[in-house]
Amino acid sequence: MSELQSVDETNFDQVVLGADKPVLVDFWAEWCPPCHQIVPVLAQIAEERKDRLSVVKLNSDENPSISAQYRVMALPTLMLFHHGELIWSVVGARPKAKLLKELDDALLTAV
Repeated sequence: MSELQSVDETNFDQVVLGADKPVLVDFWAEWCPPCHQIVPVLAQIAEERKDRLSVVKLNSDENPSISAQYRVMALPTLMLFHHGELIWSVVGARPKAKLLKELDDALLTAV
């Protein structure tokens, strides 16, 4: 299983907003148990969908300005960006099948 790429305030614009394919951002923190629980699911999705989707993680405690900009109030928060725009977000961990369905629905409406 691959390690998720980390982004921060120095590369968020380039990696997420400037990406040529959709990017799912996992806003997380070290102290958050559900954040740790969802990592294996996100790693599987990153591997299975690597040709169509990037999955990255952003530590909210270490990058408060980005978390504030996108009004992240609870963790984990997942946000899907496409062509530099936020197109979908959800708070809380979910089972893989449900998360994939929600992602696919969001991507279909964004095209």
